[in-house]
Amino acid sequence: MTDAQKSFALNATTAVPAVGFGTYLISNDDAESAVRAAIEAGYRHIDTASGYGNEETVGAGIRAGQNNSGISRSEMFVTAKLWPGNPAWGDPPKTGAQTIEECEASLSRLGLDYVDLYLIHAPFGGEKRIEQWQALLELQASGKAKSVGVSNFNESHLEEIVAAGLPMPDANQIELHPWSQKPALLAYMAQHNITPIAYSSLVPLSTWRVEESQDSSKTEAMKADGVVFHEMAAKYGVSEAQLLLRWGVQNGYAVLPKSLNPERMRQNIDLFFFAIDDADMAAMAKMDRGDGVAWATGDPSK
Repeated sequence: MTDAQKSFALNATTAVPAVGFGTYLISNDDAESAVRAAIEAGYRHIDTASGYGNEETVGAGIRAGQNNSGISRSEMFVTAKLWPGNPAWGDPPKTGAQTIEECEASLSRLGLDYVDLYLIHAPFGGEKRIEQWQALLELQASGKAKSVGVSNFNESHLEEIVAAGLPMPDANQIELHPWSQKPALLAYMAQHNITPIAYSSLVPLSTWRVEESQDSSKTEAMKADGVVFHEMAAKYGVSEAQLLLRWGVQNGYAVLPKSLNPERMRQNIDLFFFAIDDADMAAMAKMDRGDGVAWATGDPSK
């Protein structure tokens, strides 16, 4: 099965490609050329967000990639995200009307008539969370979003939707990798047919976010533990990134690798010529270290 064929269902009419191209921390100087190169390398799933500040250049890259590759909009899958506000930063939560306006603004910046998936980026909406979710359902009904979901929501946040008697999200985009496996949250999501989409799949790499201003909470013990993945990758004749991304896809998660290096772009989508054996999957299942490094799903009162 090729990367283009592999996907995970979101709803009756929409499926998310297994390997997407993430655009977090890609500058406007690089985003257009990076997204174009990703599409030319075979990516059909592009993930961005208003909070990344690069929607216009990502949209330009999508158009350039489509033109250069001769593919139609229907062959692409684009994810955008609502920044819901964050009172802790003096940023009031968006109302339902503002949520719809924000989606329309994202579509304008991206140069698209619709997105394939629109997410609430984080559970910072507090008492406005349900109002925001109702607005996403309206956007789906109007066709401006083919599917809708959330990101960084935990069970408590999702239970609010149950309590409100509303349809559940099609997807929850969360940090997932061998050090943050979230078994209880994933079991809850499976119970409610919420598709997991993984971000920060490459946290265990020694090179993950080492640039200044991109500090993570990775401990020295975690850094030393990376040799395990190096040895496993060598066994399969793949890069450590390919191993970690394959772990996600093999567990049923779409993954969102990011790279500005064309060769790494090609490697990161080339995940279907090997499979991690049962013994190594079992060993990796024992590596869980808790909530996460890039994000903590946090207090539901936020």
